[in-house]
Amino acid sequence: MPSRIFLSRAWPLLAALPLLFITPSVLAQRVSARDQQAAEALNQRMEAAEKRYRAALVLSANSDPKGSTEGDAALEDMEDVLDACTKQRGCQMHTLLTAYKRLLKQNVDAESSASEEDAEVDLLDDGTDHAVVVANLPEAERAAALLNDQRHAFDRMVEYNPAVQAGIRRWLTDMRVSLITSYENYQYVRPSMWPSWQRDGLPEALLFGIMAKESNGRVHASSRAGAAGLMQFMPATGRRFGLGPDGTGFDTRFDPQAVGMASADYINERMGALNNNIELALAAYNGGEGRAQRVYNQFAGRSFWDEVVYNQFPGETKDYVPMVIAAAWLFLHPKQYGLTFPKVDAQPASFRLARAASIYELTICLGNGGTRDGYMRALRNLNPRYEADGWIPANTMLKGTTKIASLYARNCVNGPRADLARTLIAANVESAITRSPLAGSVAVGDVTPVPGVPTTVATGEPKPAKPKAQQVRDYRVARGDNLGKISRKFDCDMKQLAKANGLKAPGYSVRPGQEIKLQGCKK
Repeated sequence: MPSRIFLSRAWPLLAALPLLFITPSVLAQRVSARDQQAAEALNQRMEAAEKRYRAALVLSANSDPKGSTEGDAALEDMEDVLDACTKQRGCQMHTLLTAYKRLLKQNVDAESSASEEDAEVDLLDDGTDHAVVVANLPEAERAAALLNDQRHAFDRMVEYNPAVQAGIRRWLTDMRVSLITSYENYQYVRPSMWPSWQRDGLPEALLFGIMAKESNGRVHASSRAGAAGLMQFMPATGRRFGLGPDGTGFDTRFDPQAVGMASADYINERMGALNNNIELALAAYNGGEGRAQRVYNQFAGRSFWDEVVYNQFPGETKDYVPMVIAAAWLFLHPKQYGLTFPKVDAQPASFRLARAASIYELTICLGNGGTRDGYMRALRNLNPRYEADGWIPANTMLKGTTKIASLYARNCVNGPRADLARTLIAANVESAITRSPLAGSVAVGDVTPVPGVPTTVATGEPKPAKPKAQQVRDYRVARGDNLGKISRKFDCDMKQLAKANGLKAPGYSVRPGQEIKLQGCKK
């Protein structure tokens, strides 16, 4: 691990610890303004050295050989500052050593993490302080405890049964990418959604499970049935909880904060009506609250998994309930299932556009540093009112993270990356098509005739084309035919038809077997 490179170099700083107990206290002495300035300069040097050391750790983590050199240099600076502090009137040694203690703790934590990676994994330790001791249990009971150790409150609120286990299997196999993507997306909207659930005492794991199953954490997800947003509210249900068109053309079902509040209110309402039964509350969320309430009233006290209750719900709901619980379970117990959720730098921050831009343009100039897929989904989720390809005016405040705000200032305001992004956004396929003049074309005013193309002498333009002459066909008169019937049958001008065949008015008589020309006929 990169911290191991510097850890041994850091130990000499321990020699400075006894300095904390030097007496008489320097602080008790009168300190001049000049001494105060000198002491403050030492504080600033220590802060700068600490920053250099942390930057060196990042370099080493990326296998950059400069990391070791920079780290050692930073530690030497810290030693020099501590040495100078002992000689400087007014310098507070305990303040400077705080930086050292932070550094030492970071190294110890990193060493501990490295040891854990190499050691045998304790499946009952998912990083919480609710570990269950099962060493003395029989093997079969130990296996059961590994699956359901009930260390979280949520664990005791649901049934961990084969249906949930089958859902976990699906999330960990063909749906693993969806689960991890859902987790990444959730981290960005968590500050907007989780407070409402936390206020109502609802499990965060349940919020994540519903969101993962409903939308994979995509704010603009919508269904053919009309459901929309992270939690897929139907229009009527959304209106009940304050969601829908807000008069500006925006549907607040796409607003993470509004959806967080509405979904917490909805689940809280259903839990209250269904005796805090999570499975039935989920069945109501997916299969209709009316149906779930009727089933609950009819079979009061029975579990969702009771056959008579279970079979009251459609197949979609029978699949939905265990899949949501499975996603929630993995949210709480990732380590037990060999699942590692990515670390997402999602500290909220806002930034002001220096010039008009689209989310597409920002996605390009921001790059994907620190992420797998870049920042387009984060920008869309945090700024749902804007279309990805729509221009957002300059001076608009956008929501993002501290990382996004930093990358924007570095790459998107000015410079080659900003110019490249703008060029790519402006690129148009049509502009790639070259249009060369056709060989032999006639310039306007040139009366030189082009072979095979009749022109007028006055303009040199092609003469208007004459309608193509209609083809004249013969028709043998059948028994019962008369000229009027034939005219209607072939859509003919009756007078023109009579004239072409020498038929006299007013009878226009024809006889069976007679051949006539279908002149002036359209069919």
